[in-house]
Amino acid sequence: MGMTGYPGTTPSQPRKRPAWMIGALTVFSFVVLLWVIELFDSLSNHRLDDNGIRPLESDGLVGILFAPLLHSNWDHLIANTVPALVLGFLMTLAGMSRFIFATAIVWILGGLGTWLIGNVGMHCPYVGVRCEANHIGASGLIFGWLAFLIVFGFFTRKAWEIIVGVIVMLVYGSVLLGVLPGTPGVSWQGHLSGAVAGVIAAYLLSGPERKAREKRKSVTSNPYLPS
Repeated sequence: MGMTGYPGTTPSQPRKRPAWMIGALTVFSFVVLLWVIELFDSLSNHRLDDNGIRPLESDGLVGILFAPLLHSNWDHLIANTVPALVLGFLMTLAGMSRFIFATAIVWILGGLGTWLIGNVGMHCPYVGVRCEANHIGASGLIFGWLAFLIVFGFFTRKAWEIIVGVIVMLVYGSVLLGVLPGTPGVSWQGHLSGAVAGVIAAYLLSGPERKAREKRKSVTSNPYLPS
């Protein structure tokens, strides 16, 4: 039996979402996750907050994985929400793969740095009582994204990425003062570690552009080199 129909037609392909939309949805979903976790934490009398980074303690290393997801209260989370949305979205414009790798580098290296120096400058208000630091919050990750965005364009030498870095510096540059000690109860150690990790991530992930630039320089200086 023969088949009837319209020869030569092909099924329409589903429209692919723009990269910026995928990035926006990814960052928005991450922030929604933070709010869901804080809601659960509030309903459970903040039991999750004990899973932060406790410096120089072996069981405190586990906190590296969980600390950016936890917040001490709603005010803490609200303060981190807008910077996370804005800086996270700008990070995705460099490419989703770079966003994921940069976030992983800042998350792990920044957390490890916090674990190493998190007790520096700690002053216990109670005489004779040992105070233990417990670092939580997404601010270390945010500082990593901020530092990444500021320096990434200078590593890649791409005009639009330099422009993004300059704009971010003008808008959020004053926030970088948070890497300095001064405000009690604020983890400047986490901010500093996150920012340093962000610079490291920017350097590592700008490798293809830096290598291409060096190759162009070598060809320009000696045009007879084999390609």
